[in-house]
Amino acid sequence: MRFQRLELEREGPLLRVWLNRPERRNALDTVALEEIASLFGSLQQDFAARVVVLGGRGPSFCAGADRKDPPGRARVAGRTDVSERERRWLFQIGRRACRAIEECEAATLARVQGHAIGGGFLLALACDLRVAAREARFQVPEVELGLPLTWGGTARLVHEVGAARAREIVLLGESFDGVRAEALGVVHRAVPAAELDAAVDGWAARLAAQPELAVHATKTRFRAYAAADRLGDVSEDDADALAVASRSLAARTSFGEP
Repeated sequence: MRFQRLELEREGPLLRVWLNRPERRNALDTVALEEIASLFGSLQQDFAARVVVLGGRGPSFCAGADRKDPPGRARVAGRTDVSERERRWLFQIGRRACRAIEECEAATLARVQGHAIGGGFLLALACDLRVAAREARFQVPEVELGLPLTWGGTARLVHEVGAARAREIVLLGESFDGVRAEALGVVHRAVPAAELDAAVDGWAARLAAQPELAVHATKTRFRAYAAADRLGDVSEDDADALAVASRSLAARTSFGEP
């Protein structure tokens, strides 16, 4: 399988997946999200991969949506035959990418440096474990930009950090570093940038060394609890919200610009 936006490295049971668009700070366009959804979906039948590390090439993990090619827009540009159902499906590519990461059968670990903004923040949040550089910058700027937080982000953030912290992160939209991210529960560990690779490699090795079936069964249970927490949360699938987001991104989004 060949990718335009991703780079893969295999080391025995460890698979490293790199967002590989450093000249754009790994900003997410339609192609990137489609490839993430496809790759993590395919890992359902890749029994050799027991641990997957998701990272970003260059100085940043992911700077969010690409303002020059907002996710989904490329598939409808210039078309007059797009039904509302197809439009809704196309603009949910970010949700499908996050869900594919979350539903990956292997244990997943986010390696975060530089920026983790908007959609990049949500990709990391979909991973089982997250390790960040203390100097990393996290932000969910959607509300400030006039956008609802979609991609299942609100429910996932509430489940991971609690409703009170989630409201603070989303409604205020403030930028915070890796140290604050650890205190909030957004990441599990924040380390000096020079120690990031060693910390990630250490955790990945420990996960790979654990009994395989026990890890898989435990992950399945955690995933079931998370799904139960999100039952009834359908607001983020609202077609009107997605349409607002798609229109606003073209006019206002700047956080994906390098």
